[in-house]
Amino acid sequence: MMKSHAMKIRISRGTGEAKKNAPRKVAIPDSVQDIVKRLSKKYELDFEAVTVRGREFYFLHLADIEPLVAGKDIFANASEFPFWVKIWEASMVMANLMAAMPVKQDRRILELGSGLAAAGIVGAAFGHDVTITDYEQEIMDFVHVSAAVNGCEAQAHTATLDWLNPSDLGGKFDVIIGSEVLFHERFFQPLLDCFEKYLKPDGVIYMAHDRRRKSLAPFLRMCEDRYQIAAQQQVMKSKGETLKVVLTRLLPK
Repeated sequence: MMKSHAMKIRISRGTGEAKKNAPRKVAIPDSVQDIVKRLSKKYELDFEAVTVRGREFYFLHLADIEPLVAGKDIFANASEFPFWVKIWEASMVMANLMAAMPVKQDRRILELGSGLAAAGIVGAAFGHDVTITDYEQEIMDFVHVSAAVNGCEAQAHTATLDWLNPSDLGGKFDVIIGSEVLFHERFFQPLLDCFEKYLKPDGVIYMAHDRRRKSLAPFLRMCEDRYQIAAQQQVMKSKGETLKVVLTRLLPK
């Protein structure tokens, strides 16, 4: 049975009135200055401030995503939507879970389809050993900068990962996380294959998705033979809007 839990996560978005102001000033470490310079030649950049469990984080992102998302409906045709360009509410639910999870020595966490890696970076900043992955190096460049800015480079490892041809990531993981990763049915089986390849037999998988995402139910049906499935509905408040996110846990049978 799905349960509802209220969450309070404050998110400061770079939209609306914020666009009229100058880009947020954030100290950028020397180690990632070259990456920022390279990205700034292609994009207008800014930092998004997010507070999780009393700690403030800054994430490098596009100051204006409209040119990339104009005319694209995330729910009507998810396959054409560039999910990596923003921090989704589901990612913040996952970030909150990572912040609340007790740190355990030698526990390895893998984030799949990280995008801007809010969950992975928050997890690393709270002391977890996290390997953050997505399919393009440019996405990882944004993650590198955010990890450096938030002082968690040592705990946040990054790697490009193609689900259709998954590479060796140095062994299996105790925890796999993914937020808004069910964007097209043709990736359902590759994602399940990644679970099989990277998860330890006694590991756990957490996924977070907007309740409106129609792909969640059919994907979970594909998981029923191999995993015990539990789900909770998280009610999230953001800028006066009530959003519902489904947090799913998969345990190998």
